[in-house]
Amino acid sequence: MELTHIQGPINQPLKASLSITGSKSETNRLLLLQSLFPQITLSNTSNSEDAQAMARGIGVRSGTIDVHHAGTAMRFLTAFMATTPGVDVVLTGSSRMQQRPIGLLVDALRQLGAEINYLGEEGYPPLSIKGKEITQRHAEIPAHVSSQYISALLLVAPRLASGISLTLKGSITSIPYIKMTCALLESLGITTRMEGSVIQVDPAPQVAPKTLVVESDWSSASYHYSMVALAPVGSEIRLYSYKSDSLQGDAVLAELYRALGVESVFVDHQLVITKKRDVRTPVREHGLIVDFTECPDIAQTLAVTCFALGIGAHFTGLHTLKIKETDRLVALQQELTKFGAQLSITEDSLTLHPFQGVMKSGVLVSTYHDHRMAMAFAPLAMKVPLSVEDPGVVAKSYPDFWNDLALLGFQFS
Repeated sequence: MELTHIQGPINQPLKASLSITGSKSETNRLLLLQSLFPQITLSNTSNSEDAQAMARGIGVRSGTIDVHHAGTAMRFLTAFMATTPGVDVVLTGSSRMQQRPIGLLVDALRQLGAEINYLGEEGYPPLSIKGKEITQRHAEIPAHVSSQYISALLLVAPRLASGISLTLKGSITSIPYIKMTCALLESLGITTRMEGSVIQVDPAPQVAPKTLVVESDWSSASYHYSMVALAPVGSEIRLYSYKSDSLQGDAVLAELYRALGVESVFVDHQLVITKKRDVRTPVREHGLIVDFTECPDIAQTLAVTCFALGIGAHFTGLHTLKIKETDRLVALQQELTKFGAQLSITEDSLTLHPFQGVMKSGVLVSTYHDHRMAMAFAPLAMKVPLSVEDPGVVAKSYPDFWNDLALLGFQFS
């Protein structure tokens, strides 16, 4: 078993400037669009394993594509392969990926006329996909499970003969990610419209040549926000390359961490995060209350931060965490409990009680093959020494994570 033993810079201010890899969410979308429109040039793309899996898979036209743990690649490639004439592939992944549902997306693609069959359990990968020209325009899909299903359909719409008119049924999860998809399409001159519960994308045989710069990943920034929140007042980390008008839903971090004493300022392409004060009194007294429906990927980080600061929390809108790399709600409960936390979970919420005791030292954090578990818990090493199981799992989204922590003064053995 591979372990990393971590000791953070306890009671020492953090000072560093770090360059963060491009957004995984933007990169995966743009890789698909670049395959549709090769005249697009991309820069600052993500170096994550997920983006690499997408880049490898997007060029395959026959045989087996194994995306391993890359959930976004599974969803986006399903739609891309099904709408690419002449494709004949088997799309598969890790054992966990074969437990993650994809039936809602397959159903919507079949409504458009796609030819997709399950090779194992109904509703789950692996998939047999025979790509064909799609002429139908109308489809509908439940909107409450994963916005990636919706984005997958919108991204391939420009190549469809009639575009797409997609009806969303029920409440919509992670709206910022859908808006990101539409904004990237529009940046290429592709027309999108959202009227009520219907999103329409017009066909686009071609687009003008253009270079698109991928903004750095806000989800990756979340772990640095957590470290600054746990550090002494005056700590400052500068992160490259970010912008104030981000398309990423996780940019709400700046607002959420302000209540925990962390301020955010944009200087040129730098995001400067600084510990200005202790936790605000209302949050100290009543806990942090957040609906994560639009930004579920940062819930783990906030939960760990609140525990380490000794404040309570009540998080809702977490239903999509059940179908991630692991059941993240259960994983959070199990691992935080090891340190002494008291928390309860439901199918879509988490309630953390204020922690007033002595945090347990030397805990082994299990990661469940989930990159965000490793990175969300690492900041706790600023309070007590700990160990992380399978530290290499961070490569899924942030390969330079441990190197960046070393630059911040963390010690490893």
